[in-house]
Amino acid sequence: MTAIDSYSHNVSGEDEFGFAQAIKAGETIHVSGQLSHDEEGTFLHPGDFDAHLKQVYANFEKVLAHYGVTRNQVVSETQYIVDLPKYNMAMAAANLDYFGNHRPTSSTVGVASLFFPGQLVEISFVIDTRLPA
Repeated sequence: MTAIDSYSHNVSGEDEFGFAQAIKAGETIHVSGQLSHDEEGTFLHPGDFDAHLKQVYANFEKVLAHYGVTRNQVVSETQYIVDLPKYNMAMAAANLDYFGNHRPTSSTVGVASLFFPGQLVEISFVIDTRLPA
């Protein structure tokens, strides 16, 4: 039997809801929706879209580091955004800044709300470890 290679931030919610932040299946890593929380799992910056994005990417970088991969190996992302018309251009600018010349596939979904009050964005990722770093 193959061991499951999963990663957790070890924050509240993971055990209570029964999920990992990421799981590696073969050469593919599936990453749960990353959001704006600190090391203890406290939700940060309610209502501040730019601060949310900064923390989302910081939390995602921890996942990348765990698996020894880079953002250039991301093949797909899904962005969930509250008030999409208001934040669409900010999301696009942040995405371009974060990925540079790398172009993963992307789906952007406008949603009425997310888990935490004041949460404006959550992003999930798929990584292919066979791609060059």
